[in-house]
This record gives sequence, structure tokens and C-alpha cells, in this order.
Amino acid sequence: QVQLVESGGGSVQAGGSLRLSCAVSGLSVSRYSVAWFRQSPGKEREGVAASLFGGSMPYYHDSVKGRFAISKDNAKNTLYLQMSSLKPADTGIYYCAALKTSNDRWDSSTAYTYWGQGTQVTVSS
Repeated sequence: QVQLVESGGGSVQAGGSLRLSCAVSGLSVSRYSVAWFRQSPGKEREGVAASLFGGSMPYYHDSVKGRFAISKDNAKNTLYLQMSSLKPADTGIYYCAALKTSNDRWDSSTAYTYWGQGTQVTVSS
């Protein structure tokens, strides 16, 4: 049984930083594509960052390039999202996702099989 459990969300002022974690069980993060998505109120879920299996470089949404960094600890089987210079527009529920099973774009939510329950990130101005 595959489980993804996010943690690390919270409230922070603009300009602050947070690090999200996604502990994965039942699937090796070193062998499958993993990603972070977010959903803001009134908006569709959007891809934030991804580390694709076999890929050399991670993918990022244009709005977070230079501010967010996706990483993995294979020994802990954990996915991370380091978020810096946070903006109010980054507010939302952040989800980790794993096992990309189609040729859809990395930021397509339909491309991933397993999802965590989400963790809330709130950035105040």
C-alpha cells in the first residue's frame, strides 16, 4: 500500500521560508517520478515542481523558479520542497504526488497515481 504524508506547512509572513516534507511508503522515490502541486482557493490544482525519473533537471512552475527547490532523500524515502521568498500568491494547500504513469506534462494532475492529503501554507502580507 502506497502512502504519502505531507508535513511542514504553516503560516508565514511574506519573504519567509518553509520546508515541506512528504514521507513516502510503499514506493521508492528514487525509482519513480514525484512532484509537488498546490491548490489555491477558487483555482485548479497546479504543478509547482517535479523530479522525473530518468530526468536530469527538475521542473518548476514559472512563478516559483529561483525561490523553490525540490529534493529527495532516497535513504529516508522522503520528498522535500524548500520554499523561500514566499509571497501571498503562494498560499494554498500543497500536495505531493508520485508515480507518473502517462506521457502527460509533468504539471498535469491526471498524470500521477498517488497523492498525499495536503498541507496548508498561508503567506500573509
